[in-house]
Amino acid sequence: MNIDRQMMEVDIACVGFGPATAGFLHTLSQAMTAEDGSVLLESKVMPGMPLQVVCYERADDIGFGVSGVVTRGKALRASLPDLDPAQIPMAAPVRDEQVLYLKDPLGKSRRSSGVRMLDRLFGLLGVKDHAVKLPYIPPFLCKKDGLVLSIGQFSQWIGNQLMGSGLVQVWPGMPVSEPLLEEDRVVGVRLTDQGVESDGTPGPGYMPGMDIRAALTVVGDGPVGPVGQKLDAHFGLPAGNHQDEWAGGMKVVVELPEDCTLQPGFVLHTLGYPEPEIFGFLYVYPDRVASLGIFVPSWLDSPVRSSYRLLQHWMQHPAIWKHLKGGTLRSWGAKSLQESGQRGEPVLAGDGFARIGEGSGSTNLLTGSGLDEAWATGVQLAEGVIELAKAGEPFSRTNLERAYLGRRRDSWVEKDARIAKCARDGFTRGMVPGLLGMALSGMSGGRFNVGGAFRRPWQRIPAFKDYFSGQLSAQEIDTIVEDCRQHGKPPFEPLMDKLGWPPIEYDGQLLISHQDALLLGGKVQAAHGFADHVRFVDPSACDDCESQICVAMCSGQAISASEGGGVPQFDREKCIHCGICMWNCTSGRDGDPLRSNVSFDAGSGGLHSAEN
Repeated sequence: MNIDRQMMEVDIACVGFGPATAGFLHTLSQAMTAEDGSVLLESKVMPGMPLQVVCYERADDIGFGVSGVVTRGKALRASLPDLDPAQIPMAAPVRDEQVLYLKDPLGKSRRSSGVRMLDRLFGLLGVKDHAVKLPYIPPFLCKKDGLVLSIGQFSQWIGNQLMGSGLVQVWPGMPVSEPLLEEDRVVGVRLTDQGVESDGTPGPGYMPGMDIRAALTVVGDGPVGPVGQKLDAHFGLPAGNHQDEWAGGMKVVVELPEDCTLQPGFVLHTLGYPEPEIFGFLYVYPDRVASLGIFVPSWLDSPVRSSYRLLQHWMQHPAIWKHLKGGTLRSWGAKSLQESGQRGEPVLAGDGFARIGEGSGSTNLLTGSGLDEAWATGVQLAEGVIELAKAGEPFSRTNLERAYLGRRRDSWVEKDARIAKCARDGFTRGMVPGLLGMALSGMSGGRFNVGGAFRRPWQRIPAFKDYFSGQLSAQEIDTIVEDCRQHGKPPFEPLMDKLGWPPIEYDGQLLISHQDALLLGGKVQAAHGFADHVRFVDPSACDDCESQICVAMCSGQAISASEGGGVPQFDREKCIHCGICMWNCTSGRDGDPLRSNVSFDAGSGGLHSAEN
């Protein structure tokens, strides 16, 4: 159907406002005008004016989401030499770092013989509160002289400066549906249609999305962004690359109890519990506020997982709970993490487009850092754009590969990425090979690694009867699964209960139900008139799905099981756009073996909170 769409021309269109795009816009804006206001980089669509640069962000606020981060801040300090952490809400310099190996105080987690050996080995170092404090943190993991930040607060801080400059425009609440492609050239982006029904058909207030034509499209929409996904589908990934390793981060912001002795800048990382493959973190900000959470990785070969319940079990581990007991939940959130690193790099530059940030494969899997690397890729692209704009050269693939990729390949980001490239391969074989692989990669500068074979969730997640063999009978499992199916509930909670995991004893202020967290710890804003952005492509695959991990892992309870089984229900009013459903689906898509049965497209909204 031919639709008459409005069109606007700009010089540069950016998709997604995060650390990478912020680094790009900050660096570019510094070079657009002189101190006297004269134009240094002239627009071709508005001659005599500076470059016309527009950034479109899906969420209704540039400080959306809840995400704590610790970073060395190398690229940030290079761009912001006078950076004072006190200027940024919820920021502090790193003061103390600890890594804890958590033993299982309940005896309920599945621990292989190798992990039980680790329990005994680490136990020789001395056990306190069912945890072992590692006496040595490898240099590649240290964040000495770094910063703890809230990405939401940092984005708000830097975004306000950018918009205040008057040189760039950042438009929240404006999701982009797709790139505009003319053969293999990107000529801009198309904004998402509004005034449509949930299935995308035009409604009474239908307004077609505007076409934004640009000489350069900068794609920084993260690992599940629709523009990045469509570029991957069109161009494919470079030979040998894949995006099969993911993690789901479930996080909360907590007001620590008054008797807590942790100081701002304290950084804690954990491993070993509630399942051995799950990593945890706790970062302390000023004013007794902490960001904490867990990462549930794709190599957790369990059909029973709920990031929210697992987070609460982690919080109640004696080594963690002693700092949190008596505290108050202030906000919560979640995010998907693309953990394929450099091996997950897409086509980074082509005629009329360039990709930056996490969706470009910049996250360092060895050091566990992403913000600084993402910012650096944005800076590198901006420096290349400045070079090309000054020379009057077009944003062609050849020119962008020279000006942008040349800088990226010669930078510390690329050097560190090569070291980290195979660092986590061992986790595909188990927890102990994974830890050994990280140590080998880090200590040898990437020369030695532990290999592994990558598999997608539908290739690696076992059936309940196989996973619980020797723990639960086939009859017990069938009874639980059928009862849950008839009542429209996922089976993960009853199965965890049956295995002896204790129920969460809610205290009404920190340990609260997932539903109460949705009501008390933030709110989802989803503007009316947009289509559902989560779809289940093949309904028959949902009919045959036993585990319903997409329901169990949904961070906002936006996906719920249907009574009697079948296709889950999706409520976009609860979706926080983490994308966890997409990679947790255990059904591959017919005709497209690289993608799951969940389609995650463009949509409006996301989680908002006063504390993020």
